[in-house]
Amino acid sequence: RPPGAKAVGASSALPSLTDEILEFYNEQVPLRRGVGLAFLVLLSLLLLRFWGHSWALSPQLSEPQIMMRGRTKEGNPMIIDDYRESYFWLKDHTPQDARVMSWWDYGYQINGVGNRTTIADGNTWNHEHIALLGKCLVSAENASWPITRHLADYVLIWTGRYIGMYSDDLAKSPHMARIAGSVYPDINPNEFYMNRDAKQSPSKMMKESLLWRLHHHRFHELDPPLTHFEEVFTSKNKMVRIYKVLGVSRKSKEWRVANGPGYPPELKQIIAASTPFKQIHGF
Repeated sequence: RPPGAKAVGASSALPSLTDEILEFYNEQVPLRRGVGLAFLVLLSLLLLRFWGHSWALSPQLSEPQIMMRGRTKEGNPMIIDDYRESYFWLKDHTPQDARVMSWWDYGYQINGVGNRTTIADGNTWNHEHIALLGKCLVSAENASWPITRHLADYVLIWTGRYIGMYSDDLAKSPHMARIAGSVYPDINPNEFYMNRDAKQSPSKMMKESLLWRLHHHRFHELDPPLTHFEEVFTSKNKMVRIYKVLGVSRKSKEWRVANGPGYPPELKQIIAASTPFKQIHGF
């Protein structure tokens, strides 16, 4: 090849081929119209699909989260109003200074809708405090009550599995045990579980826990009666249950009013038995 001459190959042929295709496309008016029409049809189908999806999703996004639509066994539409009903019951039937213990997920709802003080909510960043709450719920009744009576006047739990909604407190309870066990050595989360068999039978620790007892109270005759907690409300569809704590420590309640945030002296020994939480990988 002479000096300075350029090689002729595939790279020089590509622009020529592209030009020929564009020239052919520009000359074929029916083809251009067909491609444009096909594009508009495809775009219209995508928009219709998006519209249908948005329309189907809109009722779920436009309704309050504590009220849901459902259907009866006969297929008739119904409103599931257990959560609002329960929070209104708290507001109408408990003293204004009542303290409600529940898992932290529902703290804002109890405070905002029920207008009652909660032990924890979504802004509770103190891991040790959440661990103490978990300890109260996953411990046996006789071990939980000496702590609970210094913290709360009522205990509220979610029991949605009675109508087929299994994201209730029993479903969350192994996580409660895990958090409690990360601070309190006497809680072994490995012993707190539900077997994955047809009956979903609980472990010994789970069956003896306060949460299990409150969940099954009065609905399972084989379970022994409660000693330190009294059922005061169960919602229409059994999705929420509220219990009154018997023998609440008036002294601890007055201490809390006088001193503000903190634990009353009666819980000093319980708190002393805890270990500082250390973040571990995958917790």
